[in-house]
Amino acid sequence: MHKLKKYPNRRLYDMTDSQYVTVDDVRNLIVKGESIEVVDSKDGSDLTRSVLLQILAEQEQEGHGTVLTNRTIEQLIRFYGDRFGRVVSRYIEEAISAFLEHQDMYRNRMRQFNAMNPLNVMRQAFEAGLKGDDKPDSKSDKEPGA
Repeated sequence: MHKLKKYPNRRLYDMTDSQYVTVDDVRNLIVKGESIEVVDSKDGSDLTRSVLLQILAEQEQEGHGTVLTNRTIEQLIRFYGDRFGRVVSRYIEEAISAFLEHQDMYRNRMRQFNAMNPLNVMRQAFEAGLKGDDKPDSKSDKEPGA
């Protein structure tokens, strides 16, 4: 986990790596699978969510496809203060985790498939078919007239 401090001049300091970073650097950390925690340099309050939301907004402004449509965001806003808000939050988190697991499995299978040479696959299938045929047959092993 990277611990960051946000200063009044909006600069971010990565205390883990002892260097100033940009919001884009933070996004790259997250893309690589790192987690972050952002605190205010003055009072120590947690600013993680606001930085994460800023990254989402900037991604969409840069023309990347929207993950959360306006309608989805409106529906999420309606869950605040609702007794099912926590259930929805947990459901969304679990659904995204399951999606990512399936995506990893799919990518691994595609890598395995792409690594296969089509000629080797055909040869292996042919050889497997022959192995089933070269078992000695009791009738064919006997000499004629025996």
